[in-house]
Amino acid sequence: MQCPACRADESRVVDSRVAEEGTAIRRRRQCAACSHRFTTFERVDHAPLTVVKSSGEVEPFNRSKVVAGLTAATKGRGVTDELLEQMATRVEDVVRLNGTEVSTAVVGLTVLEELRTVDDVSYLRFASVYKHFDAAADFHRELELMEKSAPRASPID
Repeated sequence: MQCPACRADESRVVDSRVAEEGTAIRRRRQCAACSHRFTTFERVDHAPLTVVKSSGEVEPFNRSKVVAGLTAATKGRGVTDELLEQMATRVEDVVRLNGTEVSTAVVGLTVLEELRTVDDVSYLRFASVYKHFDAAADFHRELELMEKSAPRASPID
């Protein structure tokens, strides 16, 4: 690790602590040449995640698109920004388990599963766009599927 003060390459770790809710390690270092102390952070470096769209186009995974979709689906339903961020993190974690390249279909189904556990109305809103509902019968069919499958969403108060 290069010293920010004198650019020397040698430093020693003086202290290490868990940081950022366990997702990073904070290290205090001291330069061997000038004794300057500085802080570094060590984090997991994820392989880039790419999304294959239905058109065949490939683009980098964009977490903000997941958050935007969740926000639109849950608008007016009492879902906090913190919960939306947690849901987006779980979606990203699940799709990463499928490798470094994932289809939009997998992302969409993962978002649907997250919404199913949070709020039935939000789930139906997202499903209506994702599954291209064009008639009331589509809502009825989806409601019947929701009744048959678990887990049920807990009401948001």
